[in-house]
Amino acid sequence: MRRIHRTRRDWAADLALFLFAACFAAVSSQSIPVAESLGPGWRAADQVAGGLGCAAVLLRRRAPVRLAVVLLLAGSVAHYLTGPAMVAVFTVAATRPWKATAWVAALVFGPLPLFLWQLPDMSEERAGSAVTYFALIAGAIGWGLFRRSRQQLIASLRERAELAEADAESRAERARMEAREEIAREMHDVLGHRLSLLSLHAGALEFNPGAPRAEIERAAGVMRESAHLALHDLREVIGVLRAGPGTRTGAGPAEGGERPQPELADLPRLVAEARAAGGRIELAGPPDGAVPPPLVGRTAYRIVQEALTNVRKHAPGATADVRVTGGPGDGLTVEVDNTPPPGPDPVRGTVPGPAEGGGQGLIGLAERARLAGGELTALPAGGGFRVRAWLPWQG
Repeated sequence: MRRIHRTRRDWAADLALFLFAACFAAVSSQSIPVAESLGPGWRAADQVAGGLGCAAVLLRRRAPVRLAVVLLLAGSVAHYLTGPAMVAVFTVAATRPWKATAWVAALVFGPLPLFLWQLPDMSEERAGSAVTYFALIAGAIGWGLFRRSRQQLIASLRERAELAEADAESRAERARMEAREEIAREMHDVLGHRLSLLSLHAGALEFNPGAPRAEIERAAGVMRESAHLALHDLREVIGVLRAGPGTRTGAGPAEGGERPQPELADLPRLVAEARAAGGRIELAGPPDGAVPPPLVGRTAYRIVQEALTNVRKHAPGATADVRVTGGPGDGLTVEVDNTPPPGPDPVRGTVPGPAEGGGQGLIGLAERARLAGGELTALPAGGGFRVRAWLPWQG
């Protein structure tokens, strides 16, 4: 027989049902019909069987079906077992599968047709006692079924709550992952532009240390300004990410003296910075008139910024053409084409090759375009490279 671990609540429930069975037997003892042919010894034996049946209630968790079968069969002879039998069939209905409950119910109500057939010939006292017995057993089975359905409902609600909690944790983890990815994209886009300018001018000074003093001073000034702007952009990005989404609109100055997030109208300034660093860049657009949504404008700016950064890293000295076209309803199209680099790298003195970590920026740009509802392609074209993106612009 399997060992059952009972909590204090289980012991309290078992003792309560034991007392119920004992009290039921004591209260109903005077109303139990006993044939006159049976002497006091039979009644005493019946009472002893009832006491043993009440004690057996404490074993209901170990073998409820077998206990119910024994008590029901013995109850057809021993009249004081009705209380323990009620507890046993209640336990079966509340804890056992439907099939076991059905078999026990069939054992209980199997004699019912025969009882109904003999009912007219029975005495009123015996008929009333039998009807009460069947009603009590039926009530115990019904209460057990109700108890089981309630436990199943509670278990279902608990499972739903656990699933909801797990889903909330999963959503929180996805939000943290998205925040980390957003930080990585912003750091790559903002600092990559500034640091590529620094690398370009530092490489020029290293390659040509005998340059005129005026050029050295100009390059050093550009490097100092680029480093200052890189630190400023870093503070700006961290401030925007700390503030959370929706606190920057890109339409005006940010609080605390920080600059707003870049938008499409800032493209000429970006191209001017790249030209000041020696880049040969042609800009067509952006279209005059309507201003795209902040997310679309910011995404277009970042795409151009990363594309120009890649031109400086992978094809120094190449010419880049930036075209921004479109409008409300048609969407915004951003294209950046660069020609092949003109021979050896003018800074390093070698033929340019892929930079370390190449391709990660384009992956980030593709993700940016996808989050904005658009798409981005980046492929070699005519010996150079072409980056093309389409972003939705609602009319």
